[in-house]
Amino acid sequence: MTEGTDGRRGERKNHLLILRRDHMSERNVRTTDQDRKEDSDLVILRATETWQQAGAYYVRIQAMARKHHITLRQEFDEHDRPDTKYIVVTDHDFPIATARMYPLDRESMMIGRVVVLPEYRHRGIGTMVMKACEEWAGEMHFTKTVVESRDNKVAFYEQIGYEIRGEAVDGETFRCIRMVKEL
Repeated sequence: MTEGTDGRRGERKNHLLILRRDHMSERNVRTTDQDRKEDSDLVILRATETWQQAGAYYVRIQAMARKHHITLRQEFDEHDRPDTKYIVVTDHDFPIATARMYPLDRESMMIGRVVVLPEYRHRGIGTMVMKACEEWAGEMHFTKTVVESRDNKVAFYEQIGYEIRGEAVDGETFRCIRMVKEL
């Protein structure tokens, strides 16, 4: 049994953390494979296999590309490579949230394409994804994480400890602001 940086407890099995949300008390409790068929069964995967990465791509296409009319060429850029790191959150084995990670330099890990399916938003899953990314980056000896936040998501990142580092920039699809967090 392990405890994450946000106090949630879960069971680690080969780079995944199994959490079950107890909706009655709004707390997370340990789960096993036998009771994974309950109401909500959130699993955080460090997506190292192709089938897991496909879950990341699915969430990005469903929640961002379709909604914002982003072409696949724009959504999947030079940072989506076989060695790119992905976090995928599943609910009953269905992908519901994701983020990708790649090094900027020896100290900084970029976290991007943080996406939660619309029907799962405002439940703390985005925070869960970011904590999983930060933990993984720390284990790889990075000392800071960087996001390029859409201008309408800055408050979310500030709530979890990120600080603005620079001016807003118009990207190909969104207006973004660089933010950094020391690990």
